[in-house]
Amino acid sequence: MNGKIKEFLNSDKGKDLFIILIVILVAFGSFGLGRLSKVEEGKEPIEIIYPEDQTAPSSLEASVFEATTASESSSTILATKSFVASKNGTKYHFSWCSGAKQIKEENKIWFNSREEAEKAGYTKAANCKGL
Repeated sequence: MNGKIKEFLNSDKGKDLFIILIVILVAFGSFGLGRLSKVEEGKEPIEIIYPEDQTAPSSLEASVFEATTASESSSTILATKSFVASKNGTKYHFSWCSGAKQIKEENKIWFNSREEAEKAGYTKAANCKGL
């Protein structure tokens, strides 16, 4: 069986079939890479904005940072406020935590610091890592 395969590949038909197979594989690979490059083209880059009085954080617990897309960075509320709470709740979150994402926009209250949120009567959310 192995000898028949080698004999077929060494024949003119085998060489033609091999070349056709290579051309088809290169075409599919090129098409796939082209599609992949178009998918990444439409996404907006992420911009990390640090509070003015801080430099880049050394760890998540040590300082708070907010990642926003370029279109959101023009919003002064998102650029300066790092903590959010609900008008109807008792807990405050980082603005990027899952609990904060569940709060309706009309019910959000923004704070610059943990102390400000705690003075307003809110407590740390247990599901928000780093608080």
